[in-house]
Amino acid sequence: METVQSPHRANLVRWAQARPEVLVLTADLTASCEADGFRDAYPERYFALGMAEQNLLGFAAGLAREGFTPYLHTFAVFLTRRPFDQLAMSIAYPNLPVRLIGFLPGITTAGGVTHQAIDDIGLLRLLPNMTILECGDATEVESVLDVAQAINGPVYVRMLRGEVPRLFAADKPLHFNQARVLSTGTDVVVISSGICTEEALRATQVLREHGISIAHLHVSTLKPFTDPQLSTAIAAARYGVITLENHSIIGGLGSAVAEVIAEQGLGKQLIRLGLRDTYAHGASRQYLQREYKLDALALVEAVAILTKTALNITEDQFTATRLETQRPIEKTEDL
Repeated sequence: METVQSPHRANLVRWAQARPEVLVLTADLTASCEADGFRDAYPERYFALGMAEQNLLGFAAGLAREGFTPYLHTFAVFLTRRPFDQLAMSIAYPNLPVRLIGFLPGITTAGGVTHQAIDDIGLLRLLPNMTILECGDATEVESVLDVAQAINGPVYVRMLRGEVPRLFAADKPLHFNQARVLSTGTDVVVISSGICTEEALRATQVLREHGISIAHLHVSTLKPFTDPQLSTAIAAARYGVITLENHSIIGGLGSAVAEVIAEQGLGKQLIRLGLRDTYAHGASRQYLQREYKLDALALVEAVAILTKTALNITEDQFTATRLETQRPIEKTEDL
């Protein structure tokens, strides 16, 4: 599997060259959020606001009213939880074209609860006018800016940094409100997002070898959540649906799928895999995904529950490769 080192850093510089209206704002985390290349290439379009996120959002709102398109770069918790009122009243309410690029979503950081955005999707799904996107690999990192720029109104992006796997072909970019159909099947439908899609891919291959017919869809648009492919796949699932997300099961992908099932009367059992109404703690991403059941083995266990089948699949049967989204040297920047 190909890996790409810091795809956002290089892509942002290339992408912004012919877009003078694009500005980058940071909150004292420029290099940590891969905005240092932009700063060096276009210093007159770069603003460092320091550790003052409420002011950051108000400043961005003013720039947006003057015809600019601000791209805010900081950790996801500092874009959503800390300045939520400014985000709601200064940006979402007036429907301003501010792009919030949130790094270290969910448990992609060893920084513990202060740095782990496990509730950001739930918070921002509450806000009218807000669009929510999530990158699952290097291809989506490299194509998400085009999607965000085309949207009329504020956009929040759950961004990956550091060493990022390329799960999808480079010529298959992220498309707005359109899931990627990674496999088709009629027993169980798996709906995954973000870093959890890599884990789901490790599991679905083995499950198919054990006779389970798996449909697998990767979701990169979490709001709006109206892609008809999702309801079609859910309706066709014989046993039910499993969601797998790097977020609390409350308010995120699992909740969005539950709403679709209920509102459309699809009548399917749903198992939500994610953080189960708990905070995580500081540890490696691999450890946390295993500890909180956001990994391939947890998905196999959920399929066994849905299908009432003893699958007898062990972790050593999965593809050995599992990638981190950051190099060890970068982890100190989380704290």
